[in-house]
Amino acid sequence: MTTLILGGTGKTGRRVARQLGPAARVASRTRGFDLADSATWPAALAGVTAVYLVEPNLGAGDRLPRFVADAVSAGARRLVLLSAPRAGEAGHPLHAAEEAVRGCGASWTILRPNWFAQNFSEGPWATGIRDGALTLPAGEGRAPFVDAEDIAEVAAAALTGDRHHGRVYELTGPRAVGFAEATALIARATGRKIDYVDVAPEAFVERQVRYGVPEPVANLLTGLLVELRDGRGAEPADGVQRALGRPPRSFEDFVATTSWPRQDETVA
Repeated sequence: MTTLILGGTGKTGRRVARQLGPAARVASRTRGFDLADSATWPAALAGVTAVYLVEPNLGAGDRLPRFVADAVSAGARRLVLLSAPRAGEAGHPLHAAEEAVRGCGASWTILRPNWFAQNFSEGPWATGIRDGALTLPAGEGRAPFVDAEDIAEVAAAALTGDRHHGRVYELTGPRAVGFAEATALIARATGRKIDYVDVAPEAFVERQVRYGVPEPVANLLTGLLVELRDGRGAEPADGVQRALGRPPRSFEDFVATTSWPRQDETVA
């Protein structure tokens, strides 16, 4: 059994690979694989029986649906897609990928995680945490942040077990946490002063575009944060419990077990 892990060096991919051990084949540019170059796909898919699917670029069009078709043609019999909340709705950037997975003819599972807890430590918010000011257009909104370790464990279970076929798991943490509370918990754990700064959505979009984020993606991400500001998206889901038979890790546990970037440390 060989499982191909797309995004194998990313937040969830490397954790899934660690869960699977020798059965994992990590797909990355350093290993000659590029999701944007279909000529690199056959070598990565050779002998693969399962695939963990990740689309790192929400503006990449239909390449992931095409990869799904190639994976099944190459012999993959189990697919697990890292999707997102509301991707079942037409118009969402991952909707076509979900439809491709559902209709691929192989065993499939779809994961729709909420905001990652790791966004604070190794994702887009880590620089703000390191610098002492996290600036987002989320107001007093709250989110049930999910630990990437939980996502990876659910993915590994779905890649190796039969009972997850045809399941869509909405993955969240056990309770909604506000950004001010989250930064306060991290500040307490690190012994540093870290503020949460609310910013107007328009200013946030402008800043993202200035940093190189495509404007449609910047608008999408900003819109999701504004939904939190408006009080939506705060309800926890039971996906981790249903998939693993245990509650999800709390945000407090995530904070306590995370190695936080120092103020003089560059965030990848």
